[in-house]
Formats: sequence, structure tokens, C-alpha cells
Amino acid sequence: MVSEHTRSVADRAKAIYEEQLRLKLEEQHHGKFVAIEPESGTFFLGESYSEAVMAARKDHPERISFVIRVGYEAAIHIGVMTN
Repeated sequence: MVSEHTRSVADRAKAIYEEQLRLKLEEQHHGKFVAIEPESGTFFLGESYSEAVMAARKDHPERISFVIRVGYEAAIHIGVMTN
């Protein structure tokens, strides 16, 4: 189960992405990962999920960030893809 705090972080980060970052990032950084720290509004791009998370943790070690894959519905796909 997801905590209320974690859900709040995710909701606020998604809002920041939609309202401020989507158009800017999708044009030049499609497929990269963005970790958004919603308290400050800062974001961190990475070639991988881990790279984005580590950059966010470096700047905000005490806070939770939320990761989105630029231009995709989900940051990570788990399962089998069929043609």
C-alpha cells in the first residue's frame, strides 16, 4: 500500500510535469527519465531511471522525488510485450 505522503509526492510531481515540463522536455529529451522533487519544483534528467533518482537524491537527500519517462505513460514497463 502506498502512503498518503508518497501519493501526495506523486500527484504534485505529475502536476508539475503536465503544467510546466511536458512540452519543454518532450521536444528535446524524449525517452529520458526525469525525477521531479515537488517541494522545490526542481527536476533532474537522466539517461536511466537510476541516474535521474541519484541526481535528485544528491540535491535533496531527505526528500522523495517521483520519476517519469519523458514521452511515455509509465517510467518502467513490467511484463511481456506481444506483437
